[in-house]
Amino acid sequence: MLVKKGVPLQSRIERPTASTPDDDPYLWLEKIESGRALNFVERQNSRTLRVFGGPAAGRDRDALTAIYDRPDRIPYGWRRGSYLYNFWQDATYPRGLWRRTTMPEFRRPNPAWEIMLDIDQLAASEREDWLLNSTSSLPGSPRSILSLSRGGSDAVTLREFDADTRSFVANGFAMPEAKGSVDWLDTDTLLLSSAHGEGMVTSSGYSRTVRLWCRSEPVDRAEVIFETAADHMRVHGLADHTGAVPRTWIIDRIDFFNQRIWLRDHAGTTTKLELPSGIWMQAHGDWFAMKLRQPWSTGGRTYATDAVLGISLSAFLAGSRDFSLLFEPGPRRALQDLFWTAGRLVLSILDELKPQFQIFTPFATGWSRAILGGLPEIGVVDVRPLDCHPSESNGDLLAEVQDPLTPPSLLLIERGVESPVVLKQASKAFTADGLVVTQHEAISIDGEHIPYVQTGPAGETGDAPVYMTAYGGLGRSVKPYYNSSLGKLWLERGGTVVQANLRGGGEFGTRWHEAGRLAGKKLSHDDFAAVAADLVRRGVTKAKRIAARGGSNGGILITNMLTRYPERFGALFCTVPLTDMRRYTKLLAGASWIAEYGDPDKTEDWEWLKTYSAYHNAKPGQPYPPILIATRRRDDRVHPGHARKMAAKLQAMGYEAYFYEAAGGHGRGKDNKERAGLEALGFEFLKSKIGWQEEEEEASAS
Repeated sequence: MLVKKGVPLQSRIERPTASTPDDDPYLWLEKIESGRALNFVERQNSRTLRVFGGPAAGRDRDALTAIYDRPDRIPYGWRRGSYLYNFWQDATYPRGLWRRTTMPEFRRPNPAWEIMLDIDQLAASEREDWLLNSTSSLPGSPRSILSLSRGGSDAVTLREFDADTRSFVANGFAMPEAKGSVDWLDTDTLLLSSAHGEGMVTSSGYSRTVRLWCRSEPVDRAEVIFETAADHMRVHGLADHTGAVPRTWIIDRIDFFNQRIWLRDHAGTTTKLELPSGIWMQAHGDWFAMKLRQPWSTGGRTYATDAVLGISLSAFLAGSRDFSLLFEPGPRRALQDLFWTAGRLVLSILDELKPQFQIFTPFATGWSRAILGGLPEIGVVDVRPLDCHPSESNGDLLAEVQDPLTPPSLLLIERGVESPVVLKQASKAFTADGLVVTQHEAISIDGEHIPYVQTGPAGETGDAPVYMTAYGGLGRSVKPYYNSSLGKLWLERGGTVVQANLRGGGEFGTRWHEAGRLAGKKLSHDDFAAVAADLVRRGVTKAKRIAARGGSNGGILITNMLTRYPERFGALFCTVPLTDMRRYTKLLAGASWIAEYGDPDKTEDWEWLKTYSAYHNAKPGQPYPPILIATRRRDDRVHPGHARKMAAKLQAMGYEAYFYEAAGGHGRGKDNKERAGLEALGFEFLKSKIGWQEEEEEASAS
């Protein structure tokens, strides 16, 4: 073995390791804008583009960009007052337009839109990398607060905008860049939940206070009405206009899954609601409903995990604990969403992964229950209010319906009781002739059944080019949506797509999430590997023909497939990932996920974290498949250092590892062309490494 300065070369190149986790030679890559780090990025990007960014990737990028820019896409939006507002990006307006129209006009095949703000024009005039992050408006008022992001980061600048004049308000509300949000209490007062200012940030990088920010008052003098501990995740305030007078809800997020809730009335009196911390609550007028994350005993009764309870708010504050049980979960039946509209509560449910919707109306004597009908019982059905503000809602609902082979339809359900009417229908983005959607289950390492959806040609060839994806974390459910990029660049060309429902997600409720959380995160990864093995067992494909992709929490998944199950995959594509579970809490928003993964500074937590910290477990001489690791420069949620360091270490050990750093933030690229470029690059890499690219070229030539 080669030795340098008394240290075996093999041990030097595999640093850091699980046993020496802090011996990290790549810390310099965490300095996002340092010259040395940017030189690394430039060299890596050039190499990756040189190998995979050729004419084929260019053609695919252009094909996807054309799909993303199509004028007949569904223009999703929210109704505010008499207008429907929409954010739109296309080839002419790559950064986007904020625009509005009326509901009668929206019903037309080609509605006319009133442009409120041209983001491209704004960015050019101010010479800033502006993107529109979000908007916050006051019911019945033309005023909004626009959150502008530099390059797609979560941190935003705030500016007041007048919809009547279609311009920013001179000397209006304005605040420098910071993570956080605002909500309107009245025309001259904002609820500010922002990390801006000294002592205003938690260890997770989010707001530590809720402030009352009055018009013409410097933001640094805004009154603090609530402050949480620095080690809590965040606190934020929500204005509620559904009662007789405005009130404020203050949500003190202890961690990702636990919170304390306070109610501040119009007079400024703040009352803590004596509720369990692990709840999901929504209030409307004199009623509220909540989903439990753990069993709860109160009022002489015990309610199960994931049950939904409802009660009068005034009665609860007066001491009543006479809750109504609105929803009971089952082993594979779980609540996915709950919201209020026009005084009615809508519950979104998955029962054996099939969508169901129930509507409850509270009365003094109890709650009435109805089924939201006229919607498909398979595929993906998402229902939400049409109105942005519950206080303005007449009960109109929007439903989006789709499946992997059927493009989305947008349906209107007037007042929540009428039969659904199609408002918009997206056109097909790819040819789906001969393709089928089937559901299967794999058996994981401990005997648990893991569902997955397979889309592709009928029948098994034993050699199918398979694209696998999953998430498996934070209680987030994965659904089989229509994916235009996968359809165009994979399915249409004869490939097969597989989407797995791993533990750690929310498809089957809290017990499913808990099984894949903390020390159980390894089980989530075992689940994915079991699905890959099941595809081979069923005769769908071979391991070397399986390409897998995951991002963010799914990035942990993909890098663990590299280090734990390399023999089951032919190529891996990992985007905006967490890889260094030793330092993740010290990087940007990492501390906010301690409740999901654990605290590496605690010895007992590190014992399980080190088992799936791929950055520490990667070692020389293993049969690792080729991997492409991608991140985004303006991602201020998951630090780009995770991806940079993982790629650098793998390359130092001699593996076929590629790296690419794109523009944009965690959740999106800067524009449709940039988004399409990264997608096309990833597809080109995966196809070439599972040996499919050559077959496509041969078929095309013949």
